[in-house]
Amino acid sequence: MTLRVNRDIEELLLERGVVVTYETIRCWCDKFGAEFAQYAKAVRRKPGRTWHLDEMFVTLCGEPYLLWRAVDEHGAELDVLVQKRRDKTAANRFFRRVLRSNPVPRRIVTDQLRSYPAAKAEIPELAHVKHVFVKATARVNNRAENSHQPTRRRERQMCGFRDAHRTQAFLSCFGPIRQHFAFPRHQMNAASHRTILKERLATWHAWTVSSADGKVI
Repeated sequence: MTLRVNRDIEELLLERGVVVTYETIRCWCDKFGAEFAQYAKAVRRKPGRTWHLDEMFVTLCGEPYLLWRAVDEHGAELDVLVQKRRDKTAANRFFRRVLRSNPVPRRIVTDQLRSYPAAKAEIPELAHVKHVFVKATARVNNRAENSHQPTRRRERQMCGFRDAHRTQAFLSCFGPIRQHFAFPRHQMNAASHRTILKERLATWHAWTVSSADGKVI
């Protein structure tokens, strides 16, 4: 998290009588963020068998980087990876990363970037997986392209990302945790929304209590 966000949280906690420094808040994020993200992944439904993959440019310290993202057909984020390049090696690295924590898909949907088929051909697990190419300009791969929007909004709120390593760590936690509280509110009535939100807040509270050897953080 950025220094400004940490200072905002420091002031909000001070209003509630909790005295901590913004550096302590940063340490909390580093220590517990990945753990909470793993909890969020564990309780969500089983990943779909169709992968939608896409990349977006992010600027880190004035230099362009690629944020690779994979989502399933339900819009659940499978994984992200910040890389400098957009070549076959980068695509290969991303495929293998996603495969480490997700089952082999039945179908992969990508834009027409040639790095994807070149990398896929070198991975035995993906040899018989159907590969569907779509035109990025036609917005046919909207499932992947729309998944970038929360990251773009967060990027603006944080006044941009900085270090590649910290950006990778933050976004790896941000996606699963955000999706734990993001559900189709427009498809349910107010009573159902409140019920589901209470359940997810209770789950979140249980995670925070179980962390740090049972101490509330």
